[in-house]
Amino acid sequence: MIDLAVWNLSIPVGSPPKTIETPQLKSGYKDKYFDSGSGSLFFWAPVTGSKTANAKYPRTELRETFKDGELRNWKYPEADNSLKATLLVSKVPSSGKIVIGQIHAYESTKPMLKLEYQYSDSSKAGNIVAKLRKTPGSSEGKSIIIAKNVPLNVKFKYEIHLSKSGALGISARDQNLTTKVGSSWKNKLLYFKAGVYTQDNTGYTSEGGRVTFYALKVRHAG
Repeated sequence: MIDLAVWNLSIPVGSPPKTIETPQLKSGYKDKYFDSGSGSLFFWAPVTGSKTANAKYPRTELRETFKDGELRNWKYPEADNSLKATLLVSKVPSSGKIVIGQIHAYESTKPMLKLEYQYSDSSKAGNIVAKLRKTPGSSEGKSIIIAKNVPLNVKFKYEIHLSKSGALGISARDQNLTTKVGSSWKNKLLYFKAGVYTQDNTGYTSEGGRVTFYALKVRHAG
C-alpha cells in the first residue's frame, strides 16, 4: 500500500483549486480526479481544470506533508532525500506533455526540478525528460532526456535522489543522469510533488493527463 499519510492533494476544481488535506486523503478520499481505493493511485487532470495561483496549467498532484498535515519543507544538506515511483501513463493532452514528479521550492513559482513524460504521435511513445534549474533564480535549463520510447499503458519506474552534498541523481527505466545542483539552493526550502501536472490548457473536457501510480515512496535519511 502507498502511504498517503505524508501527502496532501491538489485537484483542479474551484478557485483557488481545492486542497484535500492529509487526514481526509489518508481516510480514503475519492472523486473523478483521484482514487486510491484499489491500492494504486489514479490521477486525472483535464485541460479545462482550474489552476493554482501563478500557474498556467491544471494539476492533480500530491505535495509532501508531515503526518499531522503540516506542510513538510526541507533543506537538502540536512538529509539524503529521495522520491521513488512506479507508474504508467494512460493519457496525455494534445501537447503530449505531463509532469510526473518535482522538487519544488517553497513559496516560489520556480521548481528546482520537473520530471516530464513527453509523448510523440510519430513514435507512439514518450520520453522521460528532466528540466533542472541549477540556481533558484535561473531559467529552466535545457531538457535532458533520461529514457526514450516509453509507451502509454506500460509501467515504468523513476527515482529522484538529492544528497546532502547537492548531488542529484535521476533514473527512469534503468537509465541514469547524475549532476550537481548549485550551492545557492542550500538554504532554500524544498519539497517533493508527484501526480499529474498537465502541460496544456486548451481543448475539450475529455483531454488531459491520466496517470496511475503503483508505488510511491518519499524518504529523508539523516
